[in-house]
Amino acid sequence: MKNIFKTILPAAALVLSMGMTSCVGDLDVTPIDPNLDLNFTPEGLLNKCYANFAMQGNQGGNEVDIDGFDGGTVGLVRQLWNSNELTTDEAICGWGDAGISEFVNNSYNDSHPMLYGYFSRLTTGISYCNQYIEQAGDYNETMTAEARYLRAFQYYLIMDAWGSVPFATEPLATPEQMSRQDCYNWLEKELLEIEPMMLDAKAKKSTDANYGRVDKAAVWMLLARLYLNAEVYTGTAQWENAAKYAKMVMDSDYKLNTKGANQWSAYQMLFMADNGETDAAYEAIFPVLQDGEKSQSWCSSLFLVASTFDGDLHANPADLSATNNTDQAWGGNRCRPSLLSKFGITDAHHYYAWEMAEEMGDDRALFDGVDRLYENADPGVFKNGYATTKFVNWRSDNGATKSATYTDMDFFLLRAAEAYLTYAEATARQNGGTTTEEGKNAINALRNRAHAMTKTSYTLNEIADEWSREFYFEGHRRTDMIRFGIFDGKKVFPIPSVVVTLNGFTQNPGY
Repeated sequence: MKNIFKTILPAAALVLSMGMTSCVGDLDVTPIDPNLDLNFTPEGLLNKCYANFAMQGNQGGNEVDIDGFDGGTVGLVRQLWNSNELTTDEAICGWGDAGISEFVNNSYNDSHPMLYGYFSRLTTGISYCNQYIEQAGDYNETMTAEARYLRAFQYYLIMDAWGSVPFATEPLATPEQMSRQDCYNWLEKELLEIEPMMLDAKAKKSTDANYGRVDKAAVWMLLARLYLNAEVYTGTAQWENAAKYAKMVMDSDYKLNTKGANQWSAYQMLFMADNGETDAAYEAIFPVLQDGEKSQSWCSSLFLVASTFDGDLHANPADLSATNNTDQAWGGNRCRPSLLSKFGITDAHHYYAWEMAEEMGDDRALFDGVDRLYENADPGVFKNGYATTKFVNWRSDNGATKSATYTDMDFFLLRAAEAYLTYAEATARQNGGTTTEEGKNAINALRNRAHAMTKTSYTLNEIADEWSREFYFEGHRRTDMIRFGIFDGKKVFPIPSVVVTLNGFTQNPGY
């Protein structure tokens, strides 16, 4: 990967204790290979904490660092996406992979393999952070704060998805089941405590020092997200705090990207192979780093690019002989009509994606209807549904990428646009359900960037749709739908049965 630090983690630094073991009980793991070097560096350990967000193992490809899973099942970005998009009104997939149809139909149970993989990846990532804090916590205050932040982010994702969490802050401790309320309280306290120790909020490109490392703005953004969903998590709204921390991000060095290049719009620049090298990077508060040579993963940005394309889908108007600029086109994830309708797209709009964006008057309408059906009559047929060309491995300068197969596109797990919508929504909820002047301006900043028509005010229903228009296919939708009260499925996932059985946890209601 694009290493956060120059030191690459030794393989033996993967001697863990929580991760998979937190799911199935404690294991005192020792490498069986006598040739493994048991020395480690603090930089290497922290690098692995970051790598957990981007990779399924140390070496990429099919190598996986959690026993019993393949890279596709246990990848963080891939399962964050599956659980938060396929269960909603945005995406559908007809693959025969175990667990896909259950996501699509919201019929999952406590044996769902992808939920178990996602849960295991998050708890593994927490274990990496716990290991760093125990073994290198005194090495550097800022690095320790980063490890604590990465741990908090993964605890947040578990809390958001499952409600209660398996909680431990020491590598060999047996995790205890923590309620959503208690986890919320811990997250708030932890984030507020580490904020002064973090790097200053500074927008960066990949050529700048510390690109990829989280800083104060990442803390503010996660706090804003925590407070925005506080009513769901705790029963008590925190709109004022959500607006406060969102505004801190808006006023920081991080900015919306408003620069396009060549045939690519400013919005498209956020999801391209060189998004870490262009001004798009200044919007990236927490980029998950990808490199076609150094981080060869099937479960991060390559998944986003390849799963949304078939061989007949074209993203680049300058090259109609190519697809997404990789040799991977898996023909899986595409759009539900409910997503398309938010842009005014109907069954009559059979355009290439660049034509669709122009026709609908919104650069974000990157949907292709050429020779495709509007409805998802047969989920197993990729052309039963319009496709999206949002994620590509093209460079905005039309230059060459590093690999024919793997992607260079960083995935912006947190980007500044989230602060704009958070601020608009939080202030609207304090204002009787209609945007304030400042909130209206925040939404219009996003719509102006997309060359979309602006309005003088927005209702909460319109804000809910704007979340979808700005962030579709980025792993936000399920959380947003629950917050707006428009999600029909159960509000928390079932805790994996092996976790319940071996740790004595209480299963979530209804499973």
